[in-house]
Amino acid sequence: MTLATCRQADLERWMTSDDARLHQEAGHFVRWALSQKIARDLTFPAERWNGPSQPMDDEVRWATARRLLHDDTLKPEDRLAGLLLLLYAQWPAAISRLTVDHIEEMDGAVRIRLGAVPVELPAPVAELALQQVEVRRSHAVLGRMDSPWLFPGGQPGRPISVWAMGERLRKLGIRLAEARSTALFQLATELPAAVLARTLGIDITVAVKWQRAAAGDWAAYAAEISRRTSTT
Repeated sequence: MTLATCRQADLERWMTSDDARLHQEAGHFVRWALSQKIARDLTFPAERWNGPSQPMDDEVRWATARRLLHDDTLKPEDRLAGLLLLLYAQWPAAISRLTVDHIEEMDGAVRIRLGAVPVELPAPVAELALQQVEVRRSHAVLGRMDSPWLFPGGQPGRPISVWAMGERLRKLGIRLAEARSTALFQLATELPAAVLARTLGIDITVAVKWQRAAAGDWAAYAAEISRRTSTT
């Protein structure tokens, strides 16, 4: 495929395939293509990272998430973007392309559509999401910026760039690749690969690899959960 047609899911499928070679060179190429504006909406970790290397990884992730949930001195839009990465394993490229229509409120629940199936947001995150939608719609009504993007960029009608979104998240103290992989590792222990793919918008082959790495075969994992429930 061409750079114009390549999407993040395609890149991730290649990165996790057994046949992938020259990861470092490919990373340099993708970052160069982004800097030259030949490609967009792609991210490539500076280092290949296959999952948490120690228990502290997940502890740091949750500590950062708690700070974003409760620290009112931070910008609400930055808090929301950071939580989407930390809790739902979303790349800056995916976050930057979200629109106000990806957030829906129905029957007292707030959901976000990251993949084919919407995900219900817990109360603190839901409040941030609704607040951001209200801000965006208020700007449109006032004629300041008629834009559908949840995180608009500096150029009229354009979303925030992947680079700018990444920089905002880094300033929150989030190490992008590590945080996302830790989130995927944890989610893969709780959900089957098909559910991960449908709800998070990631490629099914990527979801399968994370699920296997985190919890072994899903059938075996489900059986173990069933035994725990029966025992309880």
